[in-house]
Formats: sequence, structure tokens, C-alpha cells
Amino acid sequence: MNLKAVLEGLLFVVGDDGLTVEQIKDILKLDIEAAKQLLLELKQSYENDDRGIRINYLGNTFKLTTKEEHKEYYQRLITEANNYSLSQAALEILAIIVYNEPTTRVQVDQLRGVNSGQMIRKLVAKGLVKEVGRSDAPGRPILYKTTNEFLDYFGLASKEDLPSFEEITAKQEEIDLYTSSYQEKE
Repeated sequence: MNLKAVLEGLLFVVGDDGLTVEQIKDILKLDIEAAKQLLLELKQSYENDDRGIRINYLGNTFKLTTKEEHKEYYQRLITEANNYSLSQAALEILAIIVYNEPTTRVQVDQLRGVNSGQMIRKLVAKGLVKEVGRSDAPGRPILYKTTNEFLDYFGLASKEDLPSFEEITAKQEEIDLYTSSYQEKE
């Protein structure tokens, strides 16, 4: 088994959370020196000019990151007008934030059941969501709110134009009853 390829996959899967050398050692069942050597070999293979990512040591963990010298292309990807349609995940996150703002990424993750960090960063880059401070919760996570650009994107004058959460819930129950496969007996 190619452990360098396994390590690459592990770093990809954990994304922004990254991995410590200790975690790499435990997951791959290596001694600490072998884990460090494997990480160094993978890091060196990313240093070539023909690679678009690298391994960085950030926040006490090793993470796959994009190369700084390609930054202008990544910004173009996020800000191009023809790339401005929103995915289902983006719409879910926006709904969670607007109805619970200010809220943290962890709260969004708990409601969705999946990691939302990357999509929240995209929404911040598109100007639909902004950081508005820090929570008093342990770790002081960032608080997010929707922006005026969010209102513009959806053609709203204010957040009061949004249906209440109760209206949405009642409408969903009405739809569920209407589309039910069970029929009343005569």
C-alpha cells in the first residue's frame, strides 16, 4: 500500500481541520519519525511548479492549501458573474444563517449534519455573508450574518420580507398532506 497516497487522501478528506503528526502516526500505525518522513516526502512532491496545491503547517496541523502565487485565478473563480448561481448547499446555508443570525459555522454544521466551512467561505467571498464578531462560546467561534448584497440577490427590501419560519413550516406540512400517498377511504 502506498502510504504517501493514503496520507494525501487523508489530508484531502479532513480539509480545513488538518491533521497533526500525532494523528497521522496513529491513523497510519507508524512511529513518529516515519510519520514525519512520510509527511516531508509528500510536502516535497507538492513543491514542483506543476502542482496547484501544497501542504502548509497552520494552526498546529498540516493542511492541503492552494498556492499563493495562483491567488488571482482563485479570486476570479469566486467572483466571476457567470459563476454566481447558488448551489443547493449554498441556499441551505443562507437559509440557516438568515433565520438564526448571528450564528457560527458549528451551529450551521449541526443543523445541516455536514461540514459547511468551505461553502461559508465562498458565501463570504461572494459578499452574501459577513463575519460580525465572535461568540462567547468556548473557542470564540466567528459569528456570521447575511449582508445587504444577500437582500439584493434575492430582491428583498429587508429581512422582514422573508416568510416567517412558522409560515414555511405550515406550508411544508400543507404540501406533505397534499402529496401524501395515503388516501382517505370512502
